Amino acid sequence: EYSCEYGSLKFYALCGVGGVLSCGLTHTGVVPLDLVKCRMQVDPQKYKSIFNGFSVTINEDGVRGLAKGWAPTFIGYSMQGLCKFGFYEVFKILYGNMLGEENAYLWRTSLYLAASASAEFFADIALAPMEAAKVRIQTQPGYANTLREALPKMFAEEGIWAFYKGVAPLWMR
Repeated sequence: EYSCEYGSLKFYALCGVGGVLSCGLTHTGVVPLDLVKCRMQVDPQKYKSIFNGFSVTINEDGVRGLAKGWAPTFIGYSMQGLCKFGFYEVFKILYGNMLGEENAYLWRTSLYLAASASAEFFADIALAPMEAAKVRIQTQPGYANTLREALPKMFAEEGIWAFYKGVAPLWMR
Protein backbone atom coordinates (compact mmCIF):
# COMPACT_ATOMS: atom_id res chain seq x y z
CA GLU A 1 0.00 0.00 0.00
CA TYR A 2 1.39 3.37 -1.04
CA SER A 3 0.97 6.61 0.90
CA CYS A 4 -0.50 8.34 -2.16
CA GLU A 5 -1.39 7.79 -5.79
CA TYR A 6 1.43 8.21 -8.29
CA GLY A 7 0.95 11.48 -10.19
CA SER A 8 -1.55 12.92 -7.70
CA LEU A 9 -1.25 16.38 -6.18
CA LYS A 10 -0.26 14.75 -2.90
CA PHE A 11 2.49 12.86 -4.74
CA TYR A 12 3.88 16.08 -6.24
CA ALA A 13 3.60 17.84 -2.88
CA LEU A 14 5.54 15.06 -1.14
CA CYS A 15 8.22 15.19 -3.83
CA GLY A 16 8.44 18.95 -3.36
CA VAL A 17 8.70 18.62 0.43
CA GLY A 18 11.47 16.07 -0.08
CA GLY A 19 13.28 18.61 -2.25
CA VAL A 20 12.85 21.37 0.32
CA LEU A 21 14.25 19.18 3.07
CA SER A 22 17.09 17.67 1.10
CA CYS A 23 18.29 20.81 -0.68
CA GLY A 24 17.38 23.54 1.82
CA LEU A 25 18.74 21.82 4.90
CA THR A 26 21.91 20.40 3.35
CA HIS A 27 22.95 23.65 1.68
CA THR A 28 22.23 25.61 4.85
CA GLY A 29 24.32 23.14 6.82
CA VAL A 30 27.39 23.91 4.73
CA VAL A 31 26.99 27.73 4.74
CA PRO A 32 30.26 28.25 6.67
CA LEU A 33 32.21 26.30 4.06
CA ASP A 34 30.40 28.04 1.20
CA LEU A 35 31.05 31.44 2.78
CA VAL A 36 34.79 30.79 2.99
CA LYS A 37 34.86 29.38 -0.56
CA CYS A 38 33.11 32.46 -1.96
CA ARG A 39 35.43 34.78 -0.07
CA MET A 40 38.46 32.88 -1.34
CA GLN A 41 37.22 33.36 -4.88
CA VAL A 42 36.65 37.09 -4.42
CA ASP A 43 39.73 37.94 -2.31
CA PRO A 44 42.42 35.23 -2.61
CA GLN A 45 45.07 37.50 -1.05
CA LYS A 46 43.10 37.77 2.19
CA TYR A 47 41.59 34.27 2.26
CA LYS A 48 44.56 32.09 1.31
CA SER A 49 43.13 28.67 2.17
CA ILE A 50 40.05 27.07 3.69
CA PHE A 51 41.54 26.99 7.19
CA ASN A 52 42.90 30.53 6.87
CA GLY A 53 39.49 31.66 5.60
CA PHE A 54 37.75 30.20 8.64
CA SER A 55 40.32 31.84 10.92
CA VAL A 56 40.07 35.28 9.27
CA THR A 57 36.26 35.16 9.32
CA ILE A 58 36.12 34.17 13.00
CA ASN A 59 38.70 36.82 13.95
CA GLU A 60 36.81 39.57 12.11
CA ASP A 61 33.16 38.57 12.61
CA GLY A 62 33.18 36.02 15.43
CA VAL A 63 31.73 32.54 15.15
CA ARG A 64 28.36 34.04 14.14
CA GLY A 65 30.08 35.45 11.06
CA LEU A 66 30.31 31.93 9.67
CA ALA A 67 26.51 31.90 9.35
CA LYS A 68 26.34 34.97 7.09
CA GLY A 69 23.98 34.24 4.25
CA TRP A 70 22.15 31.38 5.93
CA ALA A 71 18.65 32.82 5.27
CA PRO A 72 18.96 33.30 1.49
CA THR A 73 20.69 29.93 1.30
CA PHE A 74 17.88 28.17 3.13
CA ILE A 75 15.09 29.94 1.22
CA GLY A 76 16.79 29.76 -2.18
CA TYR A 77 17.83 26.13 -2.05
CA SER A 78 14.50 25.13 -0.51
CA MET A 79 12.77 26.73 -3.50
CA GLN A 80 15.22 25.07 -5.87
CA GLY A 81 14.62 21.68 -4.24
CA LEU A 82 10.86 22.14 -4.33
CA CYS A 83 10.97 22.88 -8.05
CA LYS A 84 13.66 20.34 -8.90
CA PHE A 85 12.03 17.37 -7.18
CA GLY A 86 8.43 18.34 -7.86
CA PHE A 87 8.79 19.43 -11.49
CA TYR A 88 10.99 16.46 -12.32
CA GLU A 89 8.06 14.17 -11.59
CA VAL A 90 5.64 16.45 -13.46
CA PHE A 91 7.83 16.50 -16.56
CA LYS A 92 8.61 12.78 -16.33
CA ILE A 93 4.92 11.95 -16.42
CA LEU A 94 4.14 14.62 -19.04
CA TYR A 95 6.91 13.51 -21.42
CA GLY A 96 6.16 9.85 -20.76
CA ASN A 97 2.52 10.38 -21.70
CA MET A 98 3.59 12.23 -24.86
CA LEU A 99 5.82 9.31 -25.89
CA GLY A 100 3.40 6.56 -24.98
CA GLU A 101 4.06 3.71 -22.55
CA GLU A 102 6.30 1.57 -24.79
CA ASN A 103 8.44 4.45 -26.08
CA ALA A 104 8.68 5.95 -22.61
CA TYR A 105 10.17 2.66 -21.44
CA LEU A 106 12.48 2.28 -24.44
CA TRP A 107 13.69 5.88 -24.19
CA ARG A 108 13.54 6.14 -20.40
CA THR A 109 17.11 7.45 -19.96
CA SER A 110 16.50 10.28 -22.43
CA LEU A 111 13.08 10.89 -20.88
CA TYR A 112 14.63 11.18 -17.39
CA LEU A 113 17.32 13.51 -18.73
CA ALA A 114 14.76 15.75 -20.45
CA ALA A 115 12.55 15.81 -17.35
CA SER A 116 15.53 16.63 -15.16
CA ALA A 117 16.76 19.42 -17.43
CA SER A 118 13.27 20.90 -17.66
CA ALA A 119 12.85 20.84 -13.89
CA GLU A 120 16.29 22.37 -13.35
CA PHE A 121 15.43 25.23 -15.72
CA PHE A 122 12.63 26.34 -13.40
CA ALA A 123 14.47 25.40 -10.21
CA ASP A 124 17.33 27.75 -11.09
CA ILE A 125 14.90 30.61 -11.75
CA ALA A 126 13.54 30.02 -8.25
CA LEU A 127 17.06 29.90 -6.75
CA ALA A 128 18.65 32.87 -8.55
CA PRO A 129 17.28 35.78 -6.45
CA MET A 130 18.36 34.26 -3.15
CA GLU A 131 21.71 33.14 -4.53
CA ALA A 132 22.38 36.71 -5.72
CA ALA A 133 21.56 38.09 -2.27
CA LYS A 134 23.64 35.42 -0.55
CA VAL A 135 26.73 36.17 -2.61
CA ARG A 136 26.48 39.90 -1.91
CA ILE A 137 26.00 39.33 1.82
CA GLN A 138 28.95 36.95 1.97
CA THR A 139 31.45 38.68 -0.32
CA GLN A 140 30.81 42.44 -0.17
CA PRO A 141 31.80 43.71 3.29
CA GLY A 142 29.41 46.38 4.52
CA TYR A 143 26.87 45.80 1.74
CA ALA A 144 24.29 44.04 3.91
CA ASN A 145 24.33 41.70 6.87
CA THR A 146 20.89 40.17 6.44
CA LEU A 147 18.49 39.19 3.70
CA ARG A 148 16.08 41.92 4.84
CA GLU A 149 18.81 44.50 4.20
CA ALA A 150 20.08 43.02 0.94
CA LEU A 151 16.85 42.57 -1.05
CA PRO A 152 15.57 46.17 -1.01
CA LYS A 153 19.07 47.54 -1.55
CA MET A 154 19.63 45.31 -4.58
CA PHE A 155 16.27 46.25 -6.05
CA ALA A 156 16.83 49.98 -5.47
CA GLU A 157 20.26 49.87 -7.11
CA GLU A 158 19.61 47.62 -10.12
CA GLY A 159 15.93 46.74 -10.28
CA ILE A 160 14.66 43.22 -10.84
CA TRP A 161 17.65 42.31 -13.02
CA ALA A 162 19.88 42.27 -9.90
CA PHE A 163 18.20 39.04 -8.87
CA TYR A 164 18.57 37.20 -12.18
CA LYS A 165 22.06 38.10 -13.42
CA GLY A 166 23.29 34.71 -12.24
CA VAL A 167 20.55 32.56 -13.76
CA ALA A 168 22.42 31.86 -17.03
CA PRO A 169 25.53 30.58 -15.21
CA LEU A 170 23.26 28.40 -13.06
CA TRP A 171 21.77 26.93 -16.25
CA MET A 172 25.25 26.37 -17.67
CA ARG A 173 26.27 24.55 -14.52
